[in-house]
Order: sequence, then C-alpha cells, then structure tokens
Amino acid sequence: MELFEHPSVPLGVAALIALYLGASRAMRRRPTRRQVMWFAAAMAAILYTHTELDELADARIFTMHMLQHLMQTFVIPPLLLLGTPGWMLRPIVLARPLKPIFALLTQPVIAFLLFSAVFVTAHFPVIFERMCRDESFHIVLHLVFMAAGVLMWWPILSPIPEMPRLSYPAQILYLFLLMIPMTAVAAPITLASTVIYPWYTEGAHGWGLAPMDDQVLGGLLMWIGQGSYLMIVFTLIFFRWSRLDDRDIPAVSLSARSEFRVVASQTRPARSILH
Repeated sequence: MELFEHPSVPLGVAALIALYLGASRAMRRRPTRRQVMWFAAAMAAILYTHTELDELADARIFTMHMLQHLMQTFVIPPLLLLGTPGWMLRPIVLARPLKPIFALLTQPVIAFLLFSAVFVTAHFPVIFERMCRDESFHIVLHLVFMAAGVLMWWPILSPIPEMPRLSYPAQILYLFLLMIPMTAVAAPITLASTVIYPWYTEGAHGWGLAPMDDQVLGGLLMWIGQGSYLMIVFTLIFFRWSRLDDRDIPAVSLSARSEFRVVASQTRPARSILH
C-alpha cells in the first residue's frame, strides 16, 4: 500500500483527526467510545478507498473504480455522521451565517436531489473520461462525492436534534427512492453493448479482464451490490420501527411530511439504527 504516493490522503486524514481531537479538547467534552469507534472506522475507510482502491482504479479496473465511488457515498459518509457528536457540529452548523444554508441542504428532498444530480452527472461519459485523465479534477470530484454523501445520509443519521432525522417510515421510503438514481447509472453501464468509457480500452487491464467484461461486472456491483446494501439498511430500520409503540415513532418535520407524505407522531427524536 503506497500511503504516501498521494500525500494529500494521509495529510487529510491527519487533519481530520487533529480537528476531532482539538474540538473535543476545546469544548472539554469527550465523544462516546462508540462514536470514537465509528470515527476511526471512517478514517480507515478513507485511507483504504484512496490508496488501495485508488491504485486498482488507476490500473484500469472499472469494477474497483465503481467500488471506490460506492465507498465514498455509501460507507464513508454514514461512518462520519455516526462518529461525530452533535455537540461538536452544532457550533458550525447552527452558526447564524451558516444555519440557513445547512437547514436547506439537509432537507430530505434537497439532499436527495443534490446527491442524485452529482452521482448521475459524474458518470456521464464526458465527465467520467475527464475524471480518469485529469488527476486534479478526479480529486475534486471524489471530495464532492463524499460531501454529497454526507448530505444524503443526514436525514437518516442527523446528530443534531435541531435538524432532525426523518421518521422511520420516511427513512425507509427515502432509501427506497435512492435506488432510482443508482439504477439510472448502473443499468445503462451493465446493459451497454460497447465499452462506454474509452479510457479503459487504451492500456493494459489490471486483472487481465476484457474491458467489456469488467464494465458489466462494475455495473452489476453498483446495481446489485448497492441495492442489496440499501435493502439491508432499510430492513434494519423496519425491524427497529416494528419494535416500537406508536408513541416511540420519531419526529418528522412538516416539510418532510408534505414532501414524502408520511404521517408520524411527534414525541422524541429518531434514533439511529446503529445506536
């Protein structure tokens, strides 16, 4: 593993850890042991995704490039939200100049649409080709993936009661609807009759697979793998929801109710399925 081939990766992880520890020291509060565990897992996932997986993606293995994108959007963001205490984010998210922006971007419909737009657009051939050939553009797009992923997961795992999570039934619907943009990307890739991205035909393939076979495998990973992942998550949400009485159904904002047409009693904030 070439950790220091791209020094921005270990330096970025070190900066995040320093900010995490510095905020805890400055605010004289400690994250729970579970939060520290989630945060450490997020840092390990960032390192793995942008070193080991990045090398495989650079070796023209399309399947590993798709796995990298799924890690950046479906694994790293929820780990970051689970590992960061609300009291650590509150001074930033609720600061007067920033609160209206965060309040808008974390609205379920807005977060959903932003993430969908980013993920679908990034896999247009012209954008994807530039990403493969321009390292600076590649780095920026990966950062955008993770930022869009954090916004997308916020309605499910918000650590701040002032910007609450969706109710359990709305969380299930939200995750189910996420399959639409993912399928919009994965289906054309999997079912294409030719190689969509020319970059994968211009050099030796890391695994020796034919570019077309690799493209089908990568599309299936995104289509079936991501779908299975979301199915597991909203099955866990449904299991938790089914164990609660009506009075325990988490709160949902009026805007979320109107947008997702979910009726839920308002008694206490939602808890994460992983808490």
